[in-house]
Amino acid sequence: MSGTTTAAAALRRRAAGAGANRWVVLVVLCVSLLLVALDATVLHVAVPAVTEDLKPGAIELLWIVDVYPLVCASLLILFGTLGDRVGRRRILLLGYGLFGVASGLAALAHDAQVLILARALLGVGGAMIMPATLSILRQVFPDRRERAVAIGVWSAVAAVGAAVGPLLGGFLLEHFWWGSVFLVNIPLMLISLPIGRLLLPESRGDRNGPWDVVGALMAAGGLFGVVFGVKRLGGGEPVESGWTVAPLLVGAVLLVLFVRRQRRRTHPLVDLKMFRRPAFSTSVGCIVLAMLALVGLELIAAQYLQLVLRLSPLQTGLRLLPLTFAAMAAGLFGARMLRRFGPRRMVCFGFCLTAFSVLTLTAMGERDNTGLLLFGFLLLGFGLEMTLFGAYESMLSEAPPAQAGGAAAIGETSYQLGAGIGIALLGSVMNAAYAPGLSSVPGVPASASASAGHSLGEAYDVAARLGGVRGAALRDAARHAFVHGLHVTLLVSAGLLLLGAVMALRLPRIMQCEVPAAAVGVPAPREVAESRISA
Repeated sequence: MSGTTTAAAALRRRAAGAGANRWVVLVVLCVSLLLVALDATVLHVAVPAVTEDLKPGAIELLWIVDVYPLVCASLLILFGTLGDRVGRRRILLLGYGLFGVASGLAALAHDAQVLILARALLGVGGAMIMPATLSILRQVFPDRRERAVAIGVWSAVAAVGAAVGPLLGGFLLEHFWWGSVFLVNIPLMLISLPIGRLLLPESRGDRNGPWDVVGALMAAGGLFGVVFGVKRLGGGEPVESGWTVAPLLVGAVLLVLFVRRQRRRTHPLVDLKMFRRPAFSTSVGCIVLAMLALVGLELIAAQYLQLVLRLSPLQTGLRLLPLTFAAMAAGLFGARMLRRFGPRRMVCFGFCLTAFSVLTLTAMGERDNTGLLLFGFLLLGFGLEMTLFGAYESMLSEAPPAQAGGAAAIGETSYQLGAGIGIALLGSVMNAAYAPGLSSVPGVPASASASAGHSLGEAYDVAARLGGVRGAALRDAARHAFVHGLHVTLLVSAGLLLLGAVMALRLPRIMQCEVPAAAVGVPAPREVAESRISA
């Protein structure tokens, strides 16, 4: 009798230890995500210092900023599906090592070409890390209720990383040289590598058939072309430019060929049948629309705060912090809301709340209104994070465990594409609404008005050169035109968000929680858990 009791107690202790390990794994994965999210934004405030030191040309400077997200977005599907085949932990640890080496190379770069190469390698490392964190999370948390909590923490950390990046970069630049924004990654990676090797379980997906190398390269090339073309459109490049049209066309053709190839293969790289599931395809569409609204609005809001309200970069970052805090809160409480309201109502309400916040922000004018901005940004952050949380959780739960890496890569690719399309689309709407307001400013030459119509920053430069009454008139007209363009852009964004709310009606009404494997029998310690995951 006592032996039975002792054995039962031992089983309970092992089960408790296995449960605790899952949350330790989550901490390690969140640290990984934090590093990648930080590196996506930490360079923004260091661009002036990099320009002064390395003297890059205009094209080189553009590549320094854009090559990281461009390479990362292009390789997500390649490394996500490769992780399903050779082991997600293995890919994650390789990503750690590459990220650390590339960070050291970037910190010590002596010219623009070396920095561009280092940033490209950082993008490769980021593409290894990002889908691996989500796919390992999908495997480690088989219980959907626990997985929802884990995804909430994961998404809150992503919001923190994106917001803290510019603030951390500003702090480091005040005390060190610009390379310190990269050098800070190295000690964190040196810690993450042994801890990840010790604590993270290995997991794999379906290993039947050969890995489609040609298909992976086609997906990478297609995504590179599409994202590159979209980024050029977002940067204000003309649509008819060969450097814009050619990448878009080549990228689109490669992606079409990739889809056809996957449909014909017995063992496809990405199981496109996942898109036949309404919850999966709808979740991907919701991620694209949510990111489309978020990134475009953040870019325009930053310009409004700095150029219209004349706030410093640090003051601008502090004004945007409420958006991040609200997103963190929504991520941390998302699991509870998802269980209570279900994916359909949660994502739909998130879109509607975000649209309401955007319409509220149309009351912004040429004078500072701190209370309005605080209220609008709080609602915006909470609503968008509700939407992204519900969409990511539904997408991962709908994907088969064997395709977790591919599904995570599709989600992250949708995230990146939505961000790029948002900058291009909302930036074009902004320019179309802004430029006509400067076509006929009294006393200002037509050539000066045309130059001022490119952007508000350029309008201020032209006004400074004109000086006097004409310069003041151009400056006032440009500020008024920008605010008008901002209002039009907000209205378009609200319409897109309401479209997302309609799309979200295809999601499941309730959160269906499957019985986790651990509920069938008490799991053994880590070795048995790993064998179950990697089987």
